Amino acid sequence: MTEQTKRTWAEIHLDRLADNYHTLRSLAPNSLFAGLVKANAYGHGAVAVARKLEELGADWLLVAALDEATELREAGIRAPILILGYTPAEYAGRLLELDLTQTIYDMEQAKAFSAAACELGRPLNCHLKADTGMSRLGILCDEVHLEDSARLLADMARLPGLKAEGIFMHFADADTSPEYSNLQITRFQTLLARLEELGVTFAIRHCCAGAATINYPRMHLDMIRPGILLYGHMPDHACDGTLPLVPVMELKTRVASVKHLPKGTCVSYGRTHVLERDSLVAAVPIGYGDGLFRLLSGRQEMLIRGRRVAQIGRVCMDMCMLDVTDLKQVKVGDEVTVFGRDLPLEEKADAVGTITYELLCAVSPRVPRVYLDKA
Repeated sequence: MTEQTKRTWAEIHLDRLADNYHTLRSLAPNSLFAGLVKANAYGHGAVAVARKLEELGADWLLVAALDEATELREAGIRAPILILGYTPAEYAGRLLELDLTQTIYDMEQAKAFSAAACELGRPLNCHLKADTGMSRLGILCDEVHLEDSARLLADMARLPGLKAEGIFMHFADADTSPEYSNLQITRFQTLLARLEELGVTFAIRHCCAGAATINYPRMHLDMIRPGILLYGHMPDHACDGTLPLVPVMELKTRVASVKHLPKGTCVSYGRTHVLERDSLVAAVPIGYGDGLFRLLSGRQEMLIRGRRVAQIGRVCMDMCMLDVTDLKQVKVGDEVTVFGRDLPLEEKADAVGTITYELLCAVSPRVPRVYLDKA
């Protein structure tokens, strides 16, 4: 036991991250590799993960916001960084200072960044965003608008002060909808061809995140950007599960209390669970304040001494209870796995109708990240 592992902690296995990276890189050997480190690297710790990816040779790092990029630069990360989301044009100077690449997704934004960069006397690196069916950010590029959109994107790329080195799109349903995904592919390919006819080309064309990296290898293009795959989880059950990926995070806690309770005793808030037999109940110091969703109450298992035990009653802010009646040797201080390689996070996600991404990102900042690396 250490200072970090005395209560609840997340083990981040950087050697597994490396294994996943090499597996994914082998799928697209002729493409650049962008590592997603937004949202604190999906809860794994952005700085530590970015350092490891930089060491491994990742070509790009992707974040959602300027603050995330700033954190990496201040930590000494020098790899190219693309900001996928919104940054006000008034922060163009900060983008230039930190040598960051900004996503630009409409003409008003493009003109504002162009003017700011011209005033500062330095070109701003950017990637343009096409909307082929995600309906989030980007210039709409469906069959009706494609010709006008191609001209608009060409005009954006030619604005003074902007260095448009890339263009990209997002798939809306690359996991389960080949018909719609192929429609998006056709739109993007048509757009790229039309832009080339207009004399505009890009050094980096990219569209494949996790599911598309697996399902649409012909669209690996110049760069892939697998996110959840890098951390050892499939984007969806519909994806090919044969890739040898290993979960990078193991969420753990410890047994804080063990006591005998008689049949008929109520457990936790709301008395939603009543013991049906004389039972041995363990309390563990993890709750929704640590990111363990209250919706998981009574719908999950944890692992003690290699055996699964049921969580019972409502998950509290800082604790929850386990039925360890059939595990007589359990004692205070025993290590408990909440999820990890031997207890798939997917089970918890399925139990409450969500995705692994959300549960990973939910792990609270008060949970220490302990970095392990056998490399």
